[in-house]
Amino acid sequence: MTATADTDALRHDLLRTILQQVSRSFYLNLRIVPACVRDQLSLSYLFARAADTIADTDLIERSSRLLYLKQFKAQFVEDQVDWPAVRAIQTTLIPHQRRSGERTLLEHLDDCFRVYQAFAPDDRERLRTLLTTLTNGMEMDLTVFPGDSAKDLTPLKTLDDLDRYTYYVAGCVGEFWTEMTCAHVPALASWDKERMAAIGVRFGKGLQLTNILKDIARDLQRGRCYIPESLLRETGLAPADLLKPDSLPAFRPVVVKLLRTALEHLDQGWLYTMAIPRQEIRLRLSCMWPILFAGGTLREVARSADLLNPAVNVKISKREVYGLIALTTLTFGCNSVSTALWGHLRKQVG
Repeated sequence: MTATADTDALRHDLLRTILQQVSRSFYLNLRIVPACVRDQLSLSYLFARAADTIADTDLIERSSRLLYLKQFKAQFVEDQVDWPAVRAIQTTLIPHQRRSGERTLLEHLDDCFRVYQAFAPDDRERLRTLLTTLTNGMEMDLTVFPGDSAKDLTPLKTLDDLDRYTYYVAGCVGEFWTEMTCAHVPALASWDKERMAAIGVRFGKGLQLTNILKDIARDLQRGRCYIPESLLRETGLAPADLLKPDSLPAFRPVVVKLLRTALEHLDQGWLYTMAIPRQEIRLRLSCMWPILFAGGTLREVARSADLLNPAVNVKISKREVYGLIALTTLTFGCNSVSTALWGHLRKQVG
């Protein structure tokens, strides 16, 4: 084994170890992506999760969280790492982590940056673009929403605000994914990268809007109303009304409108997926599965009578998840079979 191959193997083993401890499910999902981009996508997830952890560590003051988030973001403004700043983030935030996954991630944050420094310059540039954009969404969470409980409930103001937020936290990931895969997967050499990146943005927005819809009740309890005030006003509702589960009938027209928007975004994601050459089955499945899972989740959102009840977890069943994985894998991501499956799920949303 050459020195470069040995270094790559060590890097891959380190990322795999951290991912397994931080998110077993995401680790299993990443195993399907082509090996040529697996480390880059793994590290992008770990950095995004680290930023989210910094923003959500509610045992320290909001102003301090915003400060450390900005310090984290600063590591990606230029192609250099401020090691004292990284250690300061670790020293301050590690003791306040309730979950072992977040603690493990922050304990290895310096290792993540060492892996980042070992990447090729172009890959580092792609990661910098992603992280300086994605952290804007976390900054919105800390500046738009002033508190962490229902008594501090604050909404986004307009649909444009919602669209900007979904771009920051997920749409930009579609751009990054396109840039990274086009750079490393030869079968994508003929892609119109700019056009596909724009479609990838829609893909990411659809997935994030799905998350917002399924997590409405829990986010409200955290003081965050991602449903724009302008939409609520159209139905005579105020953000505080959503804290009452019996407001769901009046809120339903807003849900329907956002469901349609999410489906339109995911339709673009499906076009993106079908544009991936058939021989790139791993890359196809890695894009296909999130869309199908989102379709099932949106169906559950549309059907739920407890959407505004924070005690109820609105989600697709594990049995259905495994069934979708099995069917698409056994048919090798076949266009006709998988598209029929997406169409069936889409119709179930209503």
